[in-house]
Amino acid sequence: MTKFCFCICLIIFFFVSIQTSSSSPSSSSSPYLSPTTFTKNYNKMLVNFKLFIYPPVQHIAFSSPSASLFYKSLINSAFVTREPEEAHLFFVPVSPGTSKRALARLVRELRTRYTFWNRTLGADHFFISPEGIEFSSDRNALELKKNSVQISVFPTVSGNFIPHKDISLPPASTPELKLISEEPVNGTVLGFLNWDGRTEAELVNELKLDDDFLVESEPSNHVERGKNSKFCLFFYSDGSLAATNSMNIATAMSSGCVPVVIVDRPVQDFPLMDVLRWSEMVLLIGNRRGADGVKAVLGGVTAEKYEKMRKLCVAAGQHMVWNDEPQPYDAFHMVIYQLWMRRHTIRYTRREEF
Repeated sequence: MTKFCFCICLIIFFFVSIQTSSSSPSSSSSPYLSPTTFTKNYNKMLVNFKLFIYPPVQHIAFSSPSASLFYKSLINSAFVTREPEEAHLFFVPVSPGTSKRALARLVRELRTRYTFWNRTLGADHFFISPEGIEFSSDRNALELKKNSVQISVFPTVSGNFIPHKDISLPPASTPELKLISEEPVNGTVLGFLNWDGRTEAELVNELKLDDDFLVESEPSNHVERGKNSKFCLFFYSDGSLAATNSMNIATAMSSGCVPVVIVDRPVQDFPLMDVLRWSEMVLLIGNRRGADGVKAVLGGVTAEKYEKMRKLCVAAGQHMVWNDEPQPYDAFHMVIYQLWMRRHTIRYTRREEF
């Protein structure tokens, strides 16, 4: 009997080994955390997902391009339903700059006028706040902060973002950006930095003295700069990355330039964090290393590893593109997909297969 069990275990181990080895190449070349389920779940989302927007929908204007594009696409999308009972999630219209007191008043009105908030204490609700909202002592505002899904811009101010609950928007990029996955990398520049003229000036001055780095403070053709550079450098500090670099991560990735984020702490608010394999597409380097340390890290990336990172970046770049009219798999649909992924932890009255 023992011998028979051993044989069965050996057969099972052999079968699993074959399955794993046959699937690993495709998995390693995919930018997705779960490549085998992504397409299936995405297609289910297109058919089934329903969102309810609380009336009346007031005019809201966002200064952030990505927040503005998402909001415009959301209110005009086919995901919106007029029947709240069939909705998976509820959108709370929050104007930019709304005070804590006004947020508390808004939630209090939802609590008293509708039945949906009290079912989950706001856990099946979401809202847009480009900079994120702070914690509050008021019960209503606190429930919005702790329970509802916040959609903010990348990067979000430190402390205003709750990982695994909140969502950050991909930075705005041009729809005409051409992907170059089949084009060779020229690699004439080791690292390119589009600098704001202020952030980490000491480190930047060191980089300027090294011919392997190109530092520019003026706007340029970022696509061409990305295609001619192996790495694109970004400073991340309390939500200032988007403001200090006119070239954004989305443009860098789509042009085949591997992002290097200079930061001294973990980054937990990358766009599409629940979908993409960021740990294999981006390098995080502490700013205390200095220019020599940055160069040492970049120079230590093998050609094989770099090419893998570059291809993953280009493949993921297609999901970073915002369009005036949403297109399949673009930034709008990928943010909606992240909302779709969150519906299971918050719908207590309905059981569905993922």
